[in-house]
Amino acid sequence: MSTIDSGHYGDGVARRTKRLWTDEEKRSICFQTTTPGVSVAQVARRYAVNANLIFTWLRDPRFAPDRASAPVSLEEACFLPVEIVAETSSSVEAPATENQIEIELAGGHRMRISGSYDPEALARLIRGLTA
Repeated sequence: MSTIDSGHYGDGVARRTKRLWTDEEKRSICFQTTTPGVSVAQVARRYAVNANLIFTWLRDPRFAPDRASAPVSLEEACFLPVEIVAETSSSVEAPATENQIEIELAGGHRMRISGSYDPEALARLIRGLTA
């Protein structure tokens, strides 16, 4: 959805159009405010929306995140073992093992997970790294 109408008006200035957020987008944006260490202002900047609008959505029961499904607090966090290794040119071409997944994150970072893992803990880790 476009946020700026490229048409010109009598005054020669391009006008901003009102962004229409779907209910699912509002729920998703509100849910992001429940991540420990993430403020409403940070989420607002991420979506180029006024923080007061997000606070309005948070008061609406249709969009307010379910606290039971919110990420755990830092005191309850479960850490996964992480090993940082230097990447070699051969590791890019190496085939993935049967119990291995590779996740590319923003900024060119890559996570490679081998063996068994807790999917919920991995999801929390990824949300924490991308927040």
